[in-house]
Amino acid sequence: MKRAFCVFTALLHDQKITVSSMAKLVSDFKEWKFKNPPNYAVLPIDESPEYNVPVAVKNAVFSKVPTEPLQGKIHLVCASDEVMSDILDLDPKVSETEEFINFVAGNYAPEGTLSVSHRYGGYQFGIWADQLGDGRAHILGEYVNSKGESWQPQLKGSGETPYSRFGDGRAVLRSSIREMVASEACYHLGIPTTRAAALVVSDDHKVWRDKTYSGRARKEKAAIVVRLAPTWYRIGSFEILHKRKEPDLEKTLADFIIKNHFPEIDVTDEERYVKFYSEVAHRNLDMVATWQGIGFTHGVLNTDNISILGLTIDYGPYGFIDHYNEHYVPNSSDDMGRYAFNKQPEILIWNLEKFAEALQPILSEEHQKKIKEIHKTLEEYVKAKILKTYLMKLGLEEIQDGDEYLVKDLLQLMQQTTSDFTATFRQLAEIDTEKLLESKVLDKNWSLAKVSKAKGWEKWVQKYKERLEKENVSEQSRRSRMLKVNPLYVPRNWILQEAIVDAENNDFHKVRLLLKIFKQPYEINQEAEELGYAAQPPSWSYGLKLSCSS
Repeated sequence: MKRAFCVFTALLHDQKITVSSMAKLVSDFKEWKFKNPPNYAVLPIDESPEYNVPVAVKNAVFSKVPTEPLQGKIHLVCASDEVMSDILDLDPKVSETEEFINFVAGNYAPEGTLSVSHRYGGYQFGIWADQLGDGRAHILGEYVNSKGESWQPQLKGSGETPYSRFGDGRAVLRSSIREMVASEACYHLGIPTTRAAALVVSDDHKVWRDKTYSGRARKEKAAIVVRLAPTWYRIGSFEILHKRKEPDLEKTLADFIIKNHFPEIDVTDEERYVKFYSEVAHRNLDMVATWQGIGFTHGVLNTDNISILGLTIDYGPYGFIDHYNEHYVPNSSDDMGRYAFNKQPEILIWNLEKFAEALQPILSEEHQKKIKEIHKTLEEYVKAKILKTYLMKLGLEEIQDGDEYLVKDLLQLMQQTTSDFTATFRQLAEIDTEKLLESKVLDKNWSLAKVSKAKGWEKWVQKYKERLEKENVSEQSRRSRMLKVNPLYVPRNWILQEAIVDAENNDFHKVRLLLKIFKQPYEINQEAEELGYAAQPPSWSYGLKLSCSS
């Protein structure tokens, strides 16, 4: 199957002329409404009135669940003007209105709302965890915008559901800020992702959280973020139906998803499930290739966190690599390093194997064999995608013999010298190759100065220059290409932490500034420079720890 290479799609963002920029934006949120009924209304929905009692849901894809509004004084922390206008057809000023803030807080339901929580299961850290589901999230409805795109707004942190298990259905401010900022930053970095429209927090509604699982729980402010995706189905959506022996519903769900979200596949095609598997697999591997190229580590790659659409979902204890270490693990709960940076492609393939297992009840023997054959090709596919990604970061376009070693050798030099991932590639893009061995030039570039101290640096530079000559890449072309795919700014944990500390004191300036900066992460931003966002991370940042406690 011939596939377009989707890495670094952010390059095209600035060239787009959106329909919504020409369409009239809604300025009164009371006039904004959902499609009625939403497409998912045709699927089985459990309507038990005891929505906040944990229960093993059967023969349903969703549970009908009302939102539980935040209590107390509510503040708008931030909103994405771009999502408001380009996706929701709303004037960005609407985000400041009482109706919209109440909407995000779970206290206002636009016309056409059908609030549901999704049922799914999953393998967590390699072990089957049975029913999981949306334990604190509510899909509110389906919105078809002026471009004809279908989006499903979902509140996260909006109350208990049948899938809450022993949780309280809430999210705290720190994790919500991390999700809000990362969703928008990753989009502009070229990573396939869900989006985030807005975030609110309550002064008075507080919840207990043990951030470090050390027995020292403290009260934190509750918050809600409104996320958007064309749909929220995961590998776990099929796994729960497989494990619970509900093949008829599994077939219904597969056909529904193909019909509504994979228009390139004919729903009457006898091989539709084979093509569906292939598309899901390749989209997810395309996604992970972009992660590796930006230095993004998801942190919790359980099967319930893998989107059927190949989007990055559920931003929890993620991290962008600072000093390069292929074994980087941002999640302190991941004691064994299962989801380390260098293991992400391998884990995605493992998850896709579980997806194939989940589909077995609706597959013929012939189709099972075809899916096994597709699965055998995935390792080489993703290796080539990642190599291509790194070559683009070095200003190269063609894959040639020896390129794997060119990339591997550079990464090893970076690891040996604890050089910064993002800054090393960016500074390589900013310096003429003829000056890569000049100490006066290198000393002005803090990360390259570190990597140049490695014993093999001179040899690597020579090899790199020869490779550029082999492809006949001019210096101007090299630098132009590299500057487009090597960002200056990424959501480093320390940058987010500073914004979180301010926000917990109701100072939302830095959170809003981050959304502005990450709209153009490849361009110099004076405020970001003054705050040191492209400089060497402060020493205290290396002690930051993240967990699943949110």
